[in-house]
This record gives sequence, C-alpha cells and structure tokens, in this order.
Amino acid sequence: MEQVFASIITIGDELLIGQVVDTNSAWMAQELNKAGIWLKRRVAVGDDKHEIINALEAQAQDTQIILMTGGLGPTADDITKPVLADYFGGKLVVHQPTLQHLHHLFENIYRRPLTDRNLKQAELPDVCTVLPNLRGSAPGMWFEKEGRIYISLPGVPHEMKGLMTAEVLPRLQKHFTMPHIAHRTMLTAGIGESFLADVIQEWEQQLPAHLKLAYLPNYGMVRLRITGSGSDKDQLEQELDEQFARLKVLAKQWMVIDEDLPLHEVVGRRLKEQGKTMATAESCTGGYIAHLITSVPGSSAYYKGSVISYANEVKENLLSVSPATLAATGAVSEDTVQQMVQGALSSLHTDYALATSGIMGPDGGSAEKPVGMVWIAVGNREKIVTQQFNFRFDRMRNIELTANHSLNLLRKFIEEHG
Repeated sequence: MEQVFASIITIGDELLIGQVVDTNSAWMAQELNKAGIWLKRRVAVGDDKHEIINALEAQAQDTQIILMTGGLGPTADDITKPVLADYFGGKLVVHQPTLQHLHHLFENIYRRPLTDRNLKQAELPDVCTVLPNLRGSAPGMWFEKEGRIYISLPGVPHEMKGLMTAEVLPRLQKHFTMPHIAHRTMLTAGIGESFLADVIQEWEQQLPAHLKLAYLPNYGMVRLRITGSGSDKDQLEQELDEQFARLKVLAKQWMVIDEDLPLHEVVGRRLKEQGKTMATAESCTGGYIAHLITSVPGSSAYYKGSVISYANEVKENLLSVSPATLAATGAVSEDTVQQMVQGALSSLHTDYALATSGIMGPDGGSAEKPVGMVWIAVGNREKIVTQQFNFRFDRMRNIELTANHSLNLLRKFIEEHG
C-alpha cells in the first residue's frame, strides 16, 4: 500500500510579516495524519501570483495532495481564485449555487446588503469542483491535474475546519487507498527530555522501523508519542499496545497520564472522578491558570473561580493574607502563598485551592528575589504543600511554566490526598 503525501501552502502577506499567526496548518496536519496522510511540508507565500505558482509547482514534485488556505476573500489583495483559474487553464464564471448561498447568507444571517464586491465571491474557476462552504461566503475548490489533487480553502479557521471535515477529508479517503496510522501518547513531568531519553534508550533502539517515537517537550512537560503505520490495522494496534505497555513501565515514575491530554484537563478529570471542586488564587499568573481550566467544556462542574490578587491590598482584603506577613516576607514568599490558599478555600468554598506569586520579569527582581522566582502552594483544609521555582525565561514563558508546574503540583496533591 503506497503512502500518500501532502503539503500545505498558506497564502497571505499577513502571514509572512507575522501580523497573523498560522494556526490552520497545525490543525490540518493533525486531521490529515488521522486520515492516514503524511504531511511532507508546510510553505507560506505572500499574495503574489508568481510566488503562488512557484509553490504549486514545487509541491507537486513529490506530494499527491496540495492544500492551500487563504486569499479567497472579496478584497483586491485576495488573488488566489484568478491565479488558480489561469494555472489550471480555466476562467472565472458565476457559480449559481454559490450565488444563491450568498443571497441567503447576507439576507438572513448577516442581515446587511450584498454588495458587488461580495457578489464576486460567486465567480469561480470553471475547471474546479466547488466545495460548498456552509460556514461562510467563500467556497472551497478542488482541482485535479496530472494525478495530483489541489484543494483551495478559505483562511478563516472556522470555515476551513468546516470544509475539511465535511468535504475534503471524505473526498480524499474515497480517492486514495491509505495505510492505517495510529498513535499512543503519554504525558510526563518532573524529568527533562534528555534524561528521559537515557532512561528509555534501550527500548527505543529496539522499536521496529514502522514505529517511531517522538519527544514533544513543552513548559516543564514532555509528551512521548509512538506513531505507527501499516496496512493491517489490527496487527498495528496490537503492536502499539505492546510497545506502549513497555514504555509505561519504564516511565512510570514520571507519567502523568497515558493519553494525549493537556495537564489542565488531567486535573479536571481527577476532580470530576472525586466529585471535588477547586479554586485558584493567582498573583503572578494573572488569571492564566483560570483561563486554561475554563477553556475545557464542563469545567464548571469542578472549578468555582479565582481571585486574581495582583496587588497586595487584594491579597489582604479578599484572601485575608496578613499585612504582617507581607511586611516581613513579601508577596513572593512561602508564607504568602500558603495564606493565599487558605483564603481561597475559605472565600470560594472549595475542596482544593492553588496559589501563585512570583516575579515574571523583565524587571522587578532583586538580588534576594531575582526575576523568575516563583512560589506555588496547593492544598485543602487539612494540608498545604509549597514549592519554589526559579525560571530564567521571558515573561510569557515564565507565566506558562508557572501554570504547568502549579497544575502538576495540584494533580499530585489530589492523587495523594483525595
């Protein structure tokens, strides 16, 4: 069974200058991989006819599927449609189903006039298969040339995802016979990537060629992912299960969970299993931990809220941190975060609480308390544990590291004292 390869071309000057961050490619790559398609490369080009054509020709050399996003809007800089019409030897014509969709969209959904500029979005190359976009005004386009599939999608993430799910992936799976691809993933904490590699070195070296291990470090955590591909789905799944079981034994000391879940979801799952609740008292993280937790649907079942006590008077007034403690040890201290946990437990009436206080930088540090120094506390009404960290990165990375270490400390506390 022949492996199918794809490439992604993102189109838009705003991507090249960093005005917009490309999140489309990452999501598309994951979905292609689930469907059994290997992504060979990702390329970004500006709104320039020659750059787009050069990219198309280059990617067609060694990939069967070329996906494009962007450049399908109604403004003058959106040139993808006319470029593709020329490239595939066609011309732009009014596509009546798209025209009807535009009238419905603007009259019944957007409730604003349909301008001549918007009407031009119904003009599509007569050599493509039109992919209806139920989430927006710019349809997708499917072209075939010399055994290659070319797919053009809007750059708006919500619209692109709708088209990929409803149109593109089902069509690709019908068009190609693809091998089965499967993964096994675990999340580890408390050990660095290189040290973990030493621990599992012998096991990794004996992996068969069709199974590959990836190390995915991220802010104090390391995900280990085994990926396999093959024509026999049942055999591949069994092999992955056997190898993953061996890996779990080797990494047991540091394993957080044997699934591909972020840490804040792991904490939420543990709380739901126990029927318990939590709160956060955040100083240096400024509500970032609360944001992570509440990004999960259903988190209201276990998360009650946060006190973002950035200023000392908020620590005193809302969390009952003693003014004497703040005067004696400062906001960034073990005593302060302990009292922040106690205050959160009392004021928000939860089973567990987490508190952070630190110096995120780039300024504000001292010889005694340098930038990157953080105190974390987690606990319940019977016990509170604390830990100090000294990070050395930029402000945002220090915040993210603090959040991950806080959540992991809480996870361990819940598992030990729940």
